[in-house]
Amino acid sequence: MVTRNIGIPVKAPARDCEDPLCPFHGDLRVRGKILEGIVASDKMKNTITVEREYFHYIKKYNRYERRRSKIPAHSPPCMEVKVGDRVRIAECRPLNKTVSFVVVEKLG
Repeated sequence: MVTRNIGIPVKAPARDCEDPLCPFHGDLRVRGKILEGIVASDKMKNTITVEREYFHYIKKYNRYERRRSKIPAHSPPCMEVKVGDRVRIAECRPLNKTVSFVVVEKLG
């Protein structure tokens, strides 16, 4: 199967898949934000939860605080990600009620 160019400088997955919601082997287009995080859960079917840490500035105290958010993302079968992996996710159209991101690269 042919691997599509998704317009983001990422490494394409080694495996092929038949998932229509895969940005490389299906019809899904990516646009908008590109985020990195660590996989916190992979218990759902074809969906993972990515935990992302970031700093938020508190003007009153002139300091930063550490915050976390969990983002559900679609995980195509060709990516083979599991809990603890660092991944890059990209925004796409809403795939269901909560999922609007898709895994585009496994970083380690």
